[in-house]
Amino acid sequence: MKYQVKETKDLTENEIEHILQLWDISAWNNMRSAYFQTFFKDSEFHFIMDTDENILAVMRVNFDFTLKIAGTDYSFAEAVGLVSAHKKKGYGAALVRHFKENVIQRNLDTIGFCHSDLRHFYEKCLIEILHDKAKMIKESINSEWVNSEDDDILIFNASKETKELLNQLSAQNNAYLITKE
Repeated sequence: MKYQVKETKDLTENEIEHILQLWDISAWNNMRSAYFQTFFKDSEFHFIMDTDENILAVMRVNFDFTLKIAGTDYSFAEAVGLVSAHKKKGYGAALVRHFKENVIQRNLDTIGFCHSDLRHFYEKCLIEILHDKAKMIKESINSEWVNSEDDDILIFNASKETKELLNQLSAQNNAYLITKE
């Protein structure tokens, strides 16, 4: 197994196809490579590959992620789209370990999100979890602020101050996802 990081522009046609297959999001199933590279231009991709360069697990980092908390904008690297090609083989866990080391070495404030049923996986990977804090993040959907569907915030790398800021989120102290028009 080999750990690899690629910018979106460096992905091959086959890698893009394989990523889309692994993600299995119906709205993206027919996405062409050129559009993929534009759509995910503010991202990088982290992989565990086998000796033949086949993707065993993939995760995307979204660098276009900003939360407004108490009137101040905070930008994070957002870890999303973790998928393993084969379940229960350890590929996802291996990728999470390598990924965490990578963002710590680069000193990137990096967070992610998960549903409560994935807590055990991330706990085994030694990822700090802020339980039930993702629900305090509001997203604008059809001009209405709605709670995030995720339960927890995952801390891959963050300063003590950032962790405290995120831990203080509550029904009275929401964060708002800022999207560029």
